[in-house]
Amino acid sequence: MSVCPLDFRYGRAQMREIFSEESKLRKLLEVEAALARAQARAGNIPKADAEAITKAAQGGQVTLERVGVIEAEIRHDIMAVARALTEVAGPAGRFVHLGATSNDIVDTANGLQAREALGVLGQALEELLEVFCALAERHARTVQVGRTHGQWAVPTTFGLKVAVYASEVQRHLKRLDEMRDRVCVGKMMGAVGTGAGLGAKALQIQAFVMMDLGLAAPTATTQIIQRDRHVELISALSNIATSMEKFATEVRNLQRPEIGEVAEAFDAEKQVGSSTMAHKRNPVVSEKVCGLARIARANVYPMMESAVSWHERDLTNSSAERFILPHTFLLTDECVRSTCEVFRTLEVYPEAMRRNLALTRGLIMAEPAMLALVERGMGRQEAHELVRQCSMAAESEGLTLKEALARNGEVSSRLKEADLDAVLDPMNYIGSAEQIVKNVLSEARAQVRRLQRRSGSATQIRIPTAKAATRSTK
Repeated sequence: MSVCPLDFRYGRAQMREIFSEESKLRKLLEVEAALARAQARAGNIPKADAEAITKAAQGGQVTLERVGVIEAEIRHDIMAVARALTEVAGPAGRFVHLGATSNDIVDTANGLQAREALGVLGQALEELLEVFCALAERHARTVQVGRTHGQWAVPTTFGLKVAVYASEVQRHLKRLDEMRDRVCVGKMMGAVGTGAGLGAKALQIQAFVMMDLGLAAPTATTQIIQRDRHVELISALSNIATSMEKFATEVRNLQRPEIGEVAEAFDAEKQVGSSTMAHKRNPVVSEKVCGLARIARANVYPMMESAVSWHERDLTNSSAERFILPHTFLLTDECVRSTCEVFRTLEVYPEAMRRNLALTRGLIMAEPAMLALVERGMGRQEAHELVRQCSMAAESEGLTLKEALARNGEVSSRLKEADLDAVLDPMNYIGSAEQIVKNVLSEARAQVRRLQRRSGSATQIRIPTAKAATRSTK
């Protein structure tokens, strides 16, 4: 019977497989086999025995069922794996787990899982970056109300809004790339980190194992890899999940009927928004992202607690990390994938953006009006106070800002009607928004190329080439 929603509701099969019991066992066996090969390379065991252990580890004969039976008897999970491997390795079994401690195997297997999971998550972030860049390019000149404190501010463009998100995703990709060698590590230095059980060539053996498995080798450890690495990993994942919540929150806000500028895709033929309110069309995927991101973030605290252990190691981190590592990866990946789908199919309503611009009655153009007066010789502070007074009058009397400004002699002596029309046109006050979008697209293309060259990925991520946008909300 499944209890955790990650077993049946959330999480992609690809990410769930990485952290499945079967996958974990394969990785534990992979580490045991790499240790045997390293021991043979160091001259500590015969090469033929290392090959036999490798064959036994890879042959599928060590099963979860058999490991479970042994563990129920001896009450030690890794020793159960070692014994099960010994049983099928024949005479070579006498060298299984030689010189190692349990966490040599566990922490190194965790490093393999982290490397694989980061690859999957990185690909998901690249796809989200592609979606954001395409949306930003498409709406580089789609003007909308900018809002600060939840209130009208000055005009912005929807393309710039999304370009900001694309830049944030770029930073996450860079963080993952930069920390990979710090968090995708293993260890093979025995019970307290001296390597005594591995003999005089302990450091070489550790280096051989990590080179074999494609992981970084730490310079110094205790019985375990120091958990500052894991804190960095979980913090980075939580940071990514937090960004997804931020992006999803904007969709939720802009989908409010009284704003109505964007909306999640909705299958009007079949989809049900509410069990009782038949008219409802809720941003349910964005809401899911927000909820799951909060659970992912909550894992940072227990991971930090797990970084503190007694002396060379205690067992307090073990049980917590069985939840923290797989759950945070699954939750973060779910947030990224869901966010990608929301924005890939996002319905954008420029006409609603125009409508909301009109609702401001020009008040969001107070800043350019002030600057225009400064250009015509008025002091900045004087101009600010004059426009403030006109804005307050427009608000209280139900006027447009143009009407309030035009009836003021100080303004009319400097700005004629045609001048006011130009100054108060939102399209004339989007600053460098379009160029910023182009800059983001350029950076994104360069970054994706670098990351794919480094990883050897063949995934086709297409970041659009910035073009001069032709859309206008005038």
